[in-house]
Amino acid sequence: MRTFSSYVNGAALDSEDWVYVIDADALLDDAFASLTLKRKLERGLLEPVGLPPSVVAKIAKADRKTVELALEAAASAAPLWAAFPLETRLEQLGRLIHAGIVDRAEDIVDVLVQEGHPLALARWQVSGMLDCFGPQSLGFYRAQMLQEFRERDRQLSVRRLPDGVVCLNPPQNAPLSSSLLGVTSLMAGNALVVRAPRSAPLGAMFILHEIVVPALDEVGAPPGTLNVVCGDPAPMLSAWLDSPYVNDIMYFGSSENGLPFEERCVAAGKKPILELAGNDTVVVWKDADLELAAEALTESFYGSGQLCMIPNQVVVHPDVAEDLIKHVVRAVGHVRPGHAWEEDVLLTPVLRNEKFFACLRDAVEKGAEIACGGHAMQLDETRDPAGIFLEPTVVVVRGIDGAREIQAVRSETFFPLLPVVIADPEPDDVLLDRFVDYVNSNAYGLRNSVWAQDSSVVDALVSRINKGGLLKVNDSHIGFLPFLPTHGGTGLTGGVFGEANYPILRTSHLQGLSVSLGSRPREAVFGAWQARQSRNR
Repeated sequence: MRTFSSYVNGAALDSEDWVYVIDADALLDDAFASLTLKRKLERGLLEPVGLPPSVVAKIAKADRKTVELALEAAASAAPLWAAFPLETRLEQLGRLIHAGIVDRAEDIVDVLVQEGHPLALARWQVSGMLDCFGPQSLGFYRAQMLQEFRERDRQLSVRRLPDGVVCLNPPQNAPLSSSLLGVTSLMAGNALVVRAPRSAPLGAMFILHEIVVPALDEVGAPPGTLNVVCGDPAPMLSAWLDSPYVNDIMYFGSSENGLPFEERCVAAGKKPILELAGNDTVVVWKDADLELAAEALTESFYGSGQLCMIPNQVVVHPDVAEDLIKHVVRAVGHVRPGHAWEEDVLLTPVLRNEKFFACLRDAVEKGAEIACGGHAMQLDETRDPAGIFLEPTVVVVRGIDGAREIQAVRSETFFPLLPVVIADPEPDDVLLDRFVDYVNSNAYGLRNSVWAQDSSVVDALVSRINKGGLLKVNDSHIGFLPFLPTHGGTGLTGGVFGEANYPILRTSHLQGLSVSLGSRPREAVFGAWQARQSRNR
């Protein structure tokens, strides 16, 4: 059993309270018994000795004093760490983290599977981590953090400086990868405090303790540069808002909770960096490769739709709509439930499915047609109202006008339900305008995708779609790539300040710098005009 204490000011701090982590496979086999065991352990009703192998970790739960110590430690470390050379903070640290991920890749996958991530998706997440800290991305970060110029007798630069103390609240559905994304704020020169979510603390604790802490130690980072505590969200977020030490708060969560929290941050003088819901749109034009488009659309069902960056809806040209639906329904057959450790499993349990059925009922009552799915099922895919898995479900919505009256189209759904919106027949130039307007009028803005072959159509869509932090053309919707952002967006996804989220950039600020090598101040003020007058004579 893995054990992780709070990590504050370079030291491990234990606690009187512990959070116990149960292997997701045990929850799948007997959820009631596993959750009962977890509750008894956390309430002190059972001694933590001779525990079954299904108990895979215990994590110290931080009290208020530990949370405050973490903030004080970060505040002390921030100016010291910011003074380290950019090469050390960014390039050396980034390379060490990348090497650590490479060396421990299988261990990271094992932890993700224990948390309930299907094996294939666990490997996908590790691949994304490697891209985030790979040489191409590190080179991009370096170019953004410092640009230098020589202008006559001055050395000029535009640089990004750290904001100070950054606090990170990762989501319970992806705490490991989200925590590692937030670690890039360290490369800007910030100190970082991470709240490992109490409901799923293992991944965040593992990656930070086992990969990031050793890398920081190797570059000589001061104690307090990274602090990791586990606890309940409400009291810890309030502590961050109240603290005079905190500069930025990176918040993952729902739009309903995140947007009011953004207001609280601004009122408290903190920079809010929001990672909220997604309701991604995929555009399929009449000349799209339908087989490949359908393959990408099945990503909507990965993790039973409980990933923020999956396709959430499709708007398709009427000429190819029926063929696309056939391709998607056929491709859906390869998406199946099972134990997280199985090679080809992509569906995860949905323990509370009443929202799924309410959403599906709303769609049907408003005219949508069910193309496939629509039932709960057991592990062996037998339909059963008491099943803890949901069939991948495709609903067909005819007509763009009024499509967003359907809840599944209007709002993010966190289950395997994909609406396909078929546009009414119109001239192609009109349809192109309507597709652009449809995508840009989405209240959310995480990722969007386009499937088309005609270069003029692609150019029009790419140049005019302005919503979202990432736009992909003829490609996987969720696949990671170097250089490009993995998170961030506009509207209900990122709040008022939303954009593509590179934490190293979002937690830093621009400053211009001029170093004179011997110029005269008076000439600096009036010289340019005098030189202009001389040239005009």
